[in-house]
Amino acid sequence: MFWRGVLGYLPVNIVQGMVGLLTIVLFTRVLDPAQYGVYALAFSVGSLTQTVLLTWTEAAMARFLATREGDGRMADHFATLYRLWIGAAVVVPLACAAVLLSPLNPPLKIAIVAAVASTLVNSLMRLAQERRRAAGEVSGSALLSIIQSLGGFLVGLGLALTGLGGAAPVLGVGVTSAVCLALVLPGELKRMTGGKFDRDLARAYAAYGVPVSMSLILAGVLASTDRLLLGAFLDEATVGVYHAGYSLGSRTLDVVFIWLGMAGAPALISALERGGQPALTEAAREQASFMTLLTLPAAVGLALVARPLADLMVGEELRHGASHVTPWIAVSGWLSGVTTYYLLQAFTLARRTPLLIVSMSVPAIANVILNLLLIPRLGLDGALWATTISYGLGAVAAWALGRRGCPLPIPWSVLAKAGVACVAMGVCVSLVPAFGGILELALKAGVGAVVYGAIVLGLDIGGLRAKLSVLIRRRAPAL
Repeated sequence: MFWRGVLGYLPVNIVQGMVGLLTIVLFTRVLDPAQYGVYALAFSVGSLTQTVLLTWTEAAMARFLATREGDGRMADHFATLYRLWIGAAVVVPLACAAVLLSPLNPPLKIAIVAAVASTLVNSLMRLAQERRRAAGEVSGSALLSIIQSLGGFLVGLGLALTGLGGAAPVLGVGVTSAVCLALVLPGELKRMTGGKFDRDLARAYAAYGVPVSMSLILAGVLASTDRLLLGAFLDEATVGVYHAGYSLGSRTLDVVFIWLGMAGAPALISALERGGQPALTEAAREQASFMTLLTLPAAVGLALVARPLADLMVGEELRHGASHVTPWIAVSGWLSGVTTYYLLQAFTLARRTPLLIVSMSVPAIANVILNLLLIPRLGLDGALWATTISYGLGAVAAWALGRRGCPLPIPWSVLAKAGVACVAMGVCVSLVPAFGGILELALKAGVGAVVYGAIVLGLDIGGLRAKLSVLIRRRAPAL
């Protein structure tokens, strides 16, 4: 199931990668630094709102679908979840009204209201997507993801060109989700036919999902505190610089991690439900090894080419600061991705989601304290130090506590060998002259890929040659 997902979600990965990069390239040019900062703040508030109110139902949809399929209560599953969603969603209009009555400046107020209102359609689409992923409907899920990513970007860009400012990107995503929702929601609601709201199921879903949401709230605090405090202590232009570099680093890595997570999480649940702990351990080790071999060089390579990449991708007013931010975020992004898409799976698999709260409290609290201490003294660098240290503490906490939930293997040997290959890659890339532009970027990326690939394939680290052979054989008929 994992490798089928890896292949099926590959087009999504490519499109989301392109959209993520084009978002940085074009929005940092169409929007001025202050407008880009407004977008960054609105995006953070919208994400936090969805996480607080609605994400717990999305988590329950994904985790319990296989269980309800086994006990024949699928209709009750959908009837219960959608009623729970409606109960939580009624708070969103109240939140929008509170923002409109606040003393915020009008552009920021409009952008935040747009982001918060969009959470309704975004969350309903997430419910539909989680159902498809859990059911193994790879092609349908992949198509929806492509439409949302590409459509949201194009609509947002069009709105930005009309002068809508920082609200444009979040509105683009919301409008596209609404169009997709009109197509898929009727079919999803039909699955409730014959079902009824069940209080016992609702309690079970809340007991599982609410801690997931609370942990994601802490993750949101971890991801957004730096921007909010930079805006409070400094100004919106600094937030724009930080967000540009942060996006360049994190989105590049997030695309890979989300791709692997789309395929990996349902496969781990399926392995545990059908084969118990032995099957889970085997599947988890395979996933962790592949994730390490793919994402570690991506993070190191991103740090190595930060300057020419920023020159190419980021607008002139933001690129110098962004190139300084990106290497730090490459480290933070890798730690965050491994934690979110692998280490924290231990708690959802074991249904011990309260431990998620404990695990995420460590980096979230550390991030707030460190940002409060370091930003007034070091400015932008203070936020970078705080973010990197906090994500490192989060990875350690998730690994330590995960052993009490559902122990997942760590491929230490693969990690060490991949690290050595990355060091060799870094040495070779550093020998390429820094003459700037797309040529420097292409040469450094090419040298890094060749050196790392030759070492990993030559030594067959993690049995990568056999895995690639399987992927090629499976993909050949489609090609």
